[in-house]
Amino acid sequence: MDFGIATAVTDEGIRPHVLAAALEEKGFDSLYLPEHSHIPVSRESPYPGGELPRGALRNLDPFVALAAAATVTSNLRLGTAVALMIQRDLFYTAKEIASLDLLSDGRVIFGVGAGWNIEEMRNHGVDPRTRGALLTEQLQALKAIWTQDEAEFHGKHVDFDPVYSWPKPVRKPHPPIYVAGQGPAGLKRLAEHADGWLPHSVTPPEELRRVRSWLADQGREDVRISVFGAPADPDLLRGLAGAGVDEVSLILPTLPEAETLAQLDVLAKTVEPLRA
Repeated sequence: MDFGIATAVTDEGIRPHVLAAALEEKGFDSLYLPEHSHIPVSRESPYPGGELPRGALRNLDPFVALAAAATVTSNLRLGTAVALMIQRDLFYTAKEIASLDLLSDGRVIFGVGAGWNIEEMRNHGVDPRTRGALLTEQLQALKAIWTQDEAEFHGKHVDFDPVYSWPKPVRKPHPPIYVAGQGPAGLKRLAEHADGWLPHSVTPPEELRRVRSWLADQGREDVRISVFGAPADPDLLRGLAGAGVDEVSLILPTLPEAETLAQLDVLAKTVEPLRA
């Protein structure tokens, strides 16, 4: 089982290039960053984890931060968990990810979710009622842009005639797409359009096994399971390994540089016995 770090890189904490270099030095496999374009001051949407973390208010753009991380690393996988694709322009996003994949020599993981903040979506002109269907079509269209010289897509929510778009990603056929979501619609999107699943760390091991078996029934034994935002609890981590999880990203609070590096030492020592 691989081990990564999930954290919000902000203007108040460690810089992404310093963090990424430390992660690779300490043997971590991946770095996952979240995304919010903004947080509406007045909102009714509850944060799924309880109180809204400060990092959600101040996070850097994930692709800019991951580009900085790419310049000082050679093997660290660079992911989003999760990018809010439904709030993004399709063509700019396709170019951003392909550019990052090129500059990192094929180390990008594009983790996406439909999002929870209804007010944020509406500020982007997104109808929350159709966000799942929009995301599904966007993923299909991204694949077309990344893999075809003259890409086109005609759907209900995404529609365009043939276009040119370069660079193409280094990773073939395209950077792996991981999706969050555990309801029927999210799992259908996973089986039909994704390369990996991003369940939260509170997902019971029996559910992880059930989904793994269900994916096999769909002919998708190749889907990776990357549990997101786990605490550094050895018993929990052993249970996830026993459930067949491929990767766990450990939650890392947003802290100044010295405190972050000290916390990484603790996390590295915690997971080292579990790598054997």
